[in-house]
Amino acid sequence: MTDSPAISRRSRLPALLIVLAALAVLGYVLWHLETSPKTDDAYVYADTIDVVPEVNGRIIELPVRDNQSVKRGDLLLRIDPRPYQDALDQAKARLVTLNQQIALTQRSVNAQQYEAASAVASVERARAQASQANDTFQRQEKLLARGFVSVEAVDQARTAQRSTAAELNATRLQAQRAAAAVSGVDALVAQRAEVEAQISIAELNLEFTEVRAPFDGRVASLRTTVGQFASAYKPVFTLIDTRHWYVIANFRETDLKDIKAGAAATLYLLSDTGQRFQGQVDSLSYGVLPDDGGTVIEGLPRVQRSINWVRVSQRFPVKIAVRAPDPELFRIGASAVAVLRPDNTAQGAR
Repeated sequence: MTDSPAISRRSRLPALLIVLAALAVLGYVLWHLETSPKTDDAYVYADTIDVVPEVNGRIIELPVRDNQSVKRGDLLLRIDPRPYQDALDQAKARLVTLNQQIALTQRSVNAQQYEAASAVASVERARAQASQANDTFQRQEKLLARGFVSVEAVDQARTAQRSTAAELNATRLQAQRAAAAVSGVDALVAQRAEVEAQISIAELNLEFTEVRAPFDGRVASLRTTVGQFASAYKPVFTLIDTRHWYVIANFRETDLKDIKAGAAATLYLLSDTGQRFQGQVDSLSYGVLPDDGGTVIEGLPRVQRSINWVRVSQRFPVKIAVRAPDPELFRIGASAVAVLRPDNTAQGAR
């Protein structure tokens, strides 16, 4: 009878140890969840662009296929260049013709300028002759009163004075007419600038007939082939930027307080859970559309009256840049799992 309490205590000891161990494991799990938040509400993301031609035309070459990997500078598609080559040739021919017209017009302008200069010289000569005739008349008129010259000589001097004055007026009018007749090539030069601009546009349009990859990527959503008429600025297919891959992980708002840009992350995809990838937090979202936050009508918020007694934490996207992703494994939209280490900062995530 005396050994019964001791036996009872010894029988409860293993159960107590199990409870303590369970509490320790639970504490570790809670500490791990607190310091290393984890979510399986995540997916793979990469930037994409729409591949669009900048000119209209029929596709004559499409050297890529759907889901193909391409390198920067690779030809993606070629539009029929003949209309744009013809437009360029036509503009260049117009420039040649205009340059010849400018040269011919310039020679005519030079001749007009020579005629104007000659008219000015004639005016100067007529002015000198008129001045000399006037002086001669003045002298002979004074000598007539003294009887040193005849009346006939004075009349001849007067006639010469009037004749040279009339000739001076005539040469002045001719000089004005010659100066007014001098044209220029300014209008033609302005036309040349316009034609040169047309040539630049034609060269650019001809260059736009080739669409090349702006970065390393992968073709997606290709649903056309050679012979299809492509409209300018209308997407033909999508190009995925495979240089940088991200995982968009939705974390509870209660986990965001310790998550900062640059924090280290461990990632894996559900398509191959055996591979682990490292990354770092690129940024945190600062806005999501609430499910029950109401709508704004006429400037005032409208909040629903019903109350959910069980409150579910809102989730916010966290953008994680992946370091050294597997190009054959990463696909946009693939399911992923992200584990963050807020106390660590990753280096060289890209």
